[in-house]
Amino acid sequence: MIDLKRSREEIDKIDAKIVELFEQRMKISQNVAEYKINTGKPVLDREREKQKLDSVEQLANSEYNGQAVRELFSQIMSMSRKLQYTMMNYNQAGEFHKITEIPKNKETKVLYFGTKGSYSEQAMEEYFGTEITCFGASSFYEVMSKVANGEVDYGVLPIENTTTGGITDIYDLLVEFDNYIVAEQVLKVDQALLSLSGANLSEIRTVYSHPQGILQSRKFLAQNPNIKTVEYGSTAGCAKKVLEDGDKTQAAIASIRAASTYGLEVLASNINYEEVNSTRFIIITKQRQFCEGSNKMSICFTLPHESGSLYNMLSHIIFNNLNMSKIESRPIPGKKFEYRFFVDFDGCIEDASVINTLRGIEAEALDIKILGNYIGVDM
Repeated sequence: MIDLKRSREEIDKIDAKIVELFEQRMKISQNVAEYKINTGKPVLDREREKQKLDSVEQLANSEYNGQAVRELFSQIMSMSRKLQYTMMNYNQAGEFHKITEIPKNKETKVLYFGTKGSYSEQAMEEYFGTEITCFGASSFYEVMSKVANGEVDYGVLPIENTTTGGITDIYDLLVEFDNYIVAEQVLKVDQALLSLSGANLSEIRTVYSHPQGILQSRKFLAQNPNIKTVEYGSTAGCAKKVLEDGDKTQAAIASIRAASTYGLEVLASNINYEEVNSTRFIIITKQRQFCEGSNKMSICFTLPHESGSLYNMLSHIIFNNLNMSKIESRPIPGKKFEYRFFVDFDGCIEDASVINTLRGIEAEALDIKILGNYIGVDM
């Protein structure tokens, strides 16, 4: 009969030896790091690690143990790299300029998505106030491009909704343009059905809205199958169209603010099917800057198309005791089923833990872009 107590005592002894040998190995890793610092060699040597994993796998006496040993040593080498990164000079923050606050005066030019009465305009006013010089844009692309070429100082764009998730077009544009997130604003969104004065719900045959407005109101729309939905610009732009067309069979899904702006009637309010329906807006600039007190990082990166690569990237965040709040993936144009990952995590670009995290990801990813460092707002 197996003596469980004795078996556990034997395991404890073996574990103690493993810990002792692990600490010896990590101490030697520090010597290796010092050598690499002095010679300018990179921490990660993929070919050397592959050879090492192949050799330790061959030492095992069974196929299962071989695979397990390979996984174990893969993690040990990952921890060794992270230790080495902490010893090397690296200052990503040097590329970004710290400012006390974002200017909010008449000289500040801001471009928001949509027209007057839009949620983006409301988010802009809640963040910047009303003293700035502001303009509306017909597309996300227009906002990004005019910020990038310096026509305006800042842009305001929706990036995420609590009901429908991330707005994929924005993530793609953050990669395409050399702009950076410098702030965010969260806005509670209450969608409403707007029509011309005197119209009845039973008369409505066509409803215009931005795709997000339609998605957020899909249960209400399902209850009214006689209504045809049409995607058309921003929500406020749809309200403006209903006014200009003068057709009582048309309506728009937009805000109460838009109803007031264009003199429309609210046929139904709070038609979004999630009561807690909020949208996160980002404030972008072409300047590499971050405000004092910034506590949220946004980055994106692409990975080697191999097993465990995403885990290795995220482990840098875990190893440095940082809280990851979001991860999103987007397909890479021109590549089949390969993806770019967008990650948000807590921290300031000046913090040692963030610097070490960025160092590790930069060394091991195919590429990395810091999308911004800013003061986070609770959703």
